[in-house]
Amino acid sequence: MGQHWSHLTPTKRIQLDAFIRAGMKPTDIAKELGVHHTTIYRELKRCTYEHRNSDYTTEIRYNPDGAQARYEANLRAKGPDLKIGNDYELADYLIAKIRDEKYSPEAAIGEAEVKGWPFKTHICASTAYNYIRGEIFGDELTVSMLPQHGKRHQPERPAGSMPRKPAGRSIEDRPEHINDRSTFGHWEMDSVESCQGVSNTYIVMTERKTRREIIIPSPDKTSASVVAALDTLEKKVGSKVFPLIFQSITCDNGCEFADAAGIERSVTGRGSRTEVYYCHPYRPSERGSNENQNGLIRRHLPKGTDLSTISYEETKRIEDWLNNYPRKMFGYLCSEQLFREEIALILAS
Repeated sequence: MGQHWSHLTPTKRIQLDAFIRAGMKPTDIAKELGVHHTTIYRELKRCTYEHRNSDYTTEIRYNPDGAQARYEANLRAKGPDLKIGNDYELADYLIAKIRDEKYSPEAAIGEAEVKGWPFKTHICASTAYNYIRGEIFGDELTVSMLPQHGKRHQPERPAGSMPRKPAGRSIEDRPEHINDRSTFGHWEMDSVESCQGVSNTYIVMTERKTRREIIIPSPDKTSASVVAALDTLEKKVGSKVFPLIFQSITCDNGCEFADAAGIERSVTGRGSRTEVYYCHPYRPSERGSNENQNGLIRRHLPKGTDLSTISYEETKRIEDWLNNYPRKMFGYLCSEQLFREEIALILAS
């Protein structure tokens, strides 16, 4: 399920001290220890001190024993009646997953359940939330590190009174087998914008049944760029298979999706490659999967991020993270696994 980081153990703290003395950079140390780079930066910020040498010069040093003692003391200080008790492995797991890998508590707990729960103490997601809100983990894991800071989404604003004609067929005409997600190959499409003043954007597509995500960098928010992105995707997938994998696409009435004919026609110029449906104005819930995925993307790229500075490799890493994220609706299996199963059925037929 993607790349997983561990947390700092007593042995890794000793290794960290040795690497620091050797002059290694924090990012390189993180790779050597198999932890997220932010873990190293936080550890050094909290657990360094000024050491005076015999020649009266001073230098900044890291104290591995003191760092481990402080970590264990933080958990013990919360009281003996906590269910998590002294299960440091479970605490490390939750910190690494939620803080460093940007999982929700539900996803972290669910993935551990799928793996057979390798910890001596068993807790549920609501208990994990309570521990975080109760500051059980101290500054290692706080509410500010939770997705959306632990807050629920605001209710959708009401639709405007003036109807707006869609660029193509309305979502009202979308067949029921697409609405109920019973068949594979039906996608939702949206765009994720860059910071103000930067034209770069992401075209994001979500398969409704498996929640498989595709992120396509785009130079601007125009209909020509959307059509060009789909043309490139069709060439990559193959014009024979594309209509089986992308049977329909549902999007909003944004200007970038205005060319319905261009979205639907095949890059070969022979026939159509998909069908496009348009949502009602001010109804993002009609692309609910897309909206949820956008929220997950924003865990890595908050609003205001300059997307022109994000490399292809980083974009791909975020896409892989999304597709390997454990989903409660799928029994904490990931979208990538389900998507591959559907593709195998198509290729076998």
